[in-house]
Amino acid sequence: MADVVYAVVPVLAVVLAGLFAGLFFAFSVAVMPGLARTGDRVMVEAMQRINVAILNPFFAVVFIGAPVAALAQTVLYAAAGAPGAAAAAGGASAAQAVVLAVTFAVNVPRNNALEAAGPADRLAEPAAVRSAFEGVWVRWNHVRTLVSLVALVCAAAALALF
Repeated sequence: MADVVYAVVPVLAVVLAGLFAGLFFAFSVAVMPGLARTGDRVMVEAMQRINVAILNPFFAVVFIGAPVAALAQTVLYAAAGAPGAAAAAGGASAAQAVVLAVTFAVNVPRNNALEAAGPADRLAEPAAVRSAFEGVWVRWNHVRTLVSLVALVCAAAALALF
């Protein structure tokens, strides 16, 4: 049984870290640049709908699973007496903790404010709503993308070092 755990958990940590990074990457290179080319109401409405649609079980597995799997990978490698692999996995855990902190400190409050503004077709000043949301959200999503990539590299390095 232990062999299965040592085989599955680290691979799961890498796969989930890749999905975690890929989600933010997709927003950085496709979703937000695409929405930047739209009108204010379209952008606000699209992000409001994305923010609702993304709250699904698949997203939850990745968003919660990646940090948990990285922590499990760290614990497994530390318990196995593999300090290099444990340190690399710890780097993945730390990076994913940073991503969660940024998400809850910056991106989620912006999402909530966007929702609280009301339906896009009823906004008196959609440009102001967009302006309060877009620039900060996009900049910090780039940070999440880069830090998630660090987490992926660390998780893969840990797997390779074990």
